[in-house]
Amino acid sequence: MADHPSTYDGTPVNSDEDAWNDRAALHSKATSDGVISGGNALRRGTFAEMIRHVATLPADERDKYVIEKKGDREYTAAEAVALSERPDFPRG
Repeated sequence: MADHPSTYDGTPVNSDEDAWNDRAALHSKATSDGVISGGNALRRGTFAEMIRHVATLPADERDKYVIEKKGDREYTAAEAVALSERPDFPRG
Protein backbone atom coordinates (compact mmCIF):
# COMPACT_ATOMS: atom_id res chain seq x y z
CA MET A 1 0.00 0.00 0.00
CA ALA A 2 1.39 3.39 -0.91
CA ASP A 3 1.37 5.95 1.83
CA HIS A 4 1.41 9.72 1.38
CA PRO A 5 4.13 11.17 -0.92
CA SER A 6 7.55 11.68 0.53
CA THR A 7 9.06 15.15 0.60
CA TYR A 8 11.76 14.00 -1.80
CA ASP A 9 10.73 13.96 -5.45
CA GLY A 10 7.01 13.69 -4.51
CA THR A 11 6.99 9.92 -4.97
CA PRO A 12 4.84 7.67 -2.79
CA VAL A 13 6.52 5.95 0.11
CA ASN A 14 5.69 2.25 0.13
CA SER A 15 4.98 1.52 3.77
CA ASP A 16 3.11 -1.77 3.28
CA GLU A 17 1.54 -3.10 6.47
CA ASP A 18 2.78 -0.14 8.50
CA ALA A 19 0.16 2.05 6.84
CA TRP A 20 -2.64 -0.08 8.30
CA ASN A 21 -1.40 0.89 11.77
CA ASP A 22 -1.21 4.63 11.07
CA ARG A 23 -3.33 6.89 13.24
CA ALA A 24 -6.74 7.62 11.79
CA ALA A 25 -10.04 9.19 12.78
CA LEU A 26 -13.63 8.84 11.66
CA HIS A 27 -15.48 12.07 10.88
CA SER A 28 -18.98 13.02 9.82
CA LYS A 29 -18.87 14.09 6.19
CA ALA A 30 -21.51 16.74 6.92
CA THR A 31 -19.36 18.56 9.47
CA SER A 32 -15.95 18.03 7.88
CA ASP A 33 -16.39 20.89 5.38
CA GLY A 34 -13.26 19.76 3.54
CA VAL A 35 -11.09 20.87 6.46
CA ILE A 36 -10.96 18.18 9.09
CA SER A 37 -9.96 19.00 12.62
CA GLY A 38 -8.89 16.46 15.20
CA GLY A 39 -11.37 17.97 17.64
CA ASN A 40 -14.46 16.79 15.80
CA ALA A 41 -13.52 13.11 15.40
CA LEU A 42 -16.31 10.64 16.14
CA ARG A 43 -13.90 7.75 16.65
CA ARG A 44 -10.13 7.26 16.66
CA GLY A 45 -7.87 4.27 16.15
CA THR A 46 -5.68 2.70 13.54
CA PHE A 47 -6.38 3.10 9.85
CA ALA A 48 -7.38 -0.58 9.68
CA GLU A 49 -9.81 -0.18 12.59
CA MET A 50 -11.51 2.81 10.96
CA ILE A 51 -11.78 0.96 7.63
CA ARG A 52 -13.23 -2.08 9.40
CA HIS A 53 -15.79 0.12 11.16
CA VAL A 54 -16.96 1.86 7.97
CA ALA A 55 -17.10 -1.43 6.06
CA THR A 56 -19.43 -2.94 8.68
CA LEU A 57 -21.91 -0.07 8.54
CA PRO A 58 -25.10 -0.55 6.50
CA ALA A 59 -24.41 0.46 2.89
CA ASP A 60 -26.95 3.31 3.01
CA GLU A 61 -25.18 4.91 6.00
CA ARG A 62 -21.53 4.66 4.92
CA ASP A 63 -21.49 7.79 2.79
CA LYS A 64 -22.13 9.91 5.89
CA TYR A 65 -18.52 9.37 7.01
CA VAL A 66 -14.94 10.01 5.95
CA ILE A 67 -11.68 8.74 7.41
CA GLU A 68 -8.75 11.04 7.99
CA LYS A 69 -5.45 9.17 8.01
CA LYS A 70 -2.09 10.33 9.30
CA GLY A 71 -0.64 12.63 6.65
CA ASP A 72 -3.91 14.53 6.20
CA ARG A 73 -5.29 12.15 3.58
CA GLU A 74 -9.06 11.84 3.57
CA TYR A 75 -10.70 8.58 2.47
CA THR A 76 -14.32 8.27 1.38
CA ALA A 77 -16.51 5.39 2.49
CA ALA A 78 -16.23 3.85 -0.99
CA GLU A 79 -12.43 3.93 -0.74
CA ALA A 80 -12.59 2.38 2.74
CA VAL A 81 -14.77 -0.50 1.53
CA ALA A 82 -12.45 -1.11 -1.44
CA LEU A 83 -9.45 -1.18 0.91
CA SER A 84 -11.24 -3.65 3.20
CA GLU A 85 -11.52 -6.06 0.27
CA ARG A 86 -7.80 -6.08 -0.51
CA PRO A 87 -6.02 -9.39 0.10
CA ASP A 88 -3.40 -7.68 2.29
CA PHE A 89 -6.00 -6.02 4.54
CA PRO A 90 -5.53 -7.19 8.15
CA ARG A 91 -8.58 -9.22 9.13
CA GLY A 92 -8.45 -8.74 12.82
